[in-house]
Amino acid sequence: MIELTEQQIRALEDSGATAPRLVNPRTLVTYVLVRVDEYERLTEDEYDDSPWTGDELQALAWVAGKHLGWEDMDEEDRHLTL
Repeated sequence: MIELTEQQIRALEDSGATAPRLVNPRTLVTYVLVRVDEYERLTEDEYDDSPWTGDELQALAWVAGKHLGWEDMDEEDRHLTL
């Protein structure tokens, strides 16, 4: 475990809702720092990070269209091929 410096603690507190990014100066690889509870939630067995199915993508497109104000969309439009 690594203990943070005062400067790092302030940067972490100032990051707000954005996950802080860390750069390894030797490799220039960037990492994202997340809380343990968030990491555990993302790595649970029940978490599904598989690619979206065609049906899921169509449903998302339909909902996005409704939010954009495409009022003339109806339920029949939901089943059109993307």
